[in-house]
Amino acid sequence: MGVVHQSCPGYVSEPFATLVANRPDDDSYPAADFRTEWGPIFHRGRLDGTARVLVLGQDPATHETISRRILVGEAGQRLQGLLAKVGISESYVMLNVYLYSLYGQGGGNRQLKNQQIADYRNAWLDALLVNTEVTAVVALGDLATSAYTSWSTSRAPAASGLHLSSIRHPTYAEGAARGSGRPLAETTADQLANWNDHLPALAAHLTPEIAVDLTPYGTAWSAGDLAPIPERDLPPGTPAWWRDIASWAVRSGTDAQQKRATITVTVPKGARAWPPLKK
Repeated sequence: MGVVHQSCPGYVSEPFATLVANRPDDDSYPAADFRTEWGPIFHRGRLDGTARVLVLGQDPATHETISRRILVGEAGQRLQGLLAKVGISESYVMLNVYLYSLYGQGGGNRQLKNQQIADYRNAWLDALLVNTEVTAVVALGDLATSAYTSWSTSRAPAASGLHLSSIRHPTYAEGAARGSGRPLAETTADQLANWNDHLPALAAHLTPEIAVDLTPYGTAWSAGDLAPIPERDLPPGTPAWWRDIASWAVRSGTDAQQKRATITVTVPKGARAWPPLKK
């Protein structure tokens, strides 16, 4: 018998089937701020009640637009490595503040209090955090922290038993270096120091499923800091290289209009298993 593959079953159980069916119309997400033309991306991870930690991200990026699951690619593998350090290999669920990819600057903050968006996000948070086995929340960046705080303020009894680790986004270092002009080495060291600060308390609020390793991160990423994304997190039939660290999807075009409309997908060299082709 061949390899038995695992995959994400999708949104077949309640309340998630209804949540997906009743998502807000695209009109709730202004096209000036969101790439609604590429469709919504809802989650990654367990929806079967086995999750022990919720990760709250910001918005889906280019790779997520193709894979239809959030936090894949290098950012996802950095996050998987963090979860592995605190003893979590698969008992997690991940949600974004926004269903759609943000377009341009400032939209994330502008739309944070959009009532239709907030109500829908809070319905997901209710489903994942109220009377469930989740004991900790990891918020990736300021937007995620603000969104979670808004929910927890209105759901004080449910939130009182949850530990919050508000950490820098997995790609914080790259964005901070571009925005500030600081060397990438400095912003990376800052990010890893921030993650180190949260490791002990996060681990203390989780029941581990694998060995906990709270060895601090160094000042730069190492190969051992990343962990692979499980096959079962993605839809059926997705190729293994969709979970690879190598970049395989980029927005492309000669102007902003074309870039918004175009994503180029390229099989990484390491995944090209076909025989040599004639020119």
